[in-house]
Amino acid sequence: MTILKTYARLWTDDLDHALPLLEQLTGEQPHLRMTFEAISLGAIGDFLVIAGPAEERAKYAHASATVVVEDLDALRTALESADATITTPPTDGPTGRFLYARHADGAGVEYVEWNAELVRRIIHAEALK
Repeated sequence: MTILKTYARLWTDDLDHALPLLEQLTGEQPHLRMTFEAISLGAIGDFLVIAGPAEERAKYAHASATVVVEDLDALRTALESADATITTPPTDGPTGRFLYARHADGAGVEYVEWNAELVRRIIHAEALK
């Protein structure tokens, strides 16, 4: 099981308002933009910006980071052997599969296994920089 990328989560009411500063700070353009349920997501550099009404963002606030992994099933085995609690089981999403876990120390993390196209476009492109 390999961690491919880790995102710090940033919370905002308006994605389009938040991204210009991050573009300036990172020198990059967003490499991922999408809508999931009632929120908008934008990934830029090592930030995942989660935008929408506060009551919708609150549904995802129990995780302090988003971690992209190579193999979600192997990760789940490792988490469970370390006494983590899977709070949202593996679920299909627009970028691949994800789960939420609470580590034995209480930390909450979203883990995502991206589809092959995103790994190729984002992870492999970053490795070439």
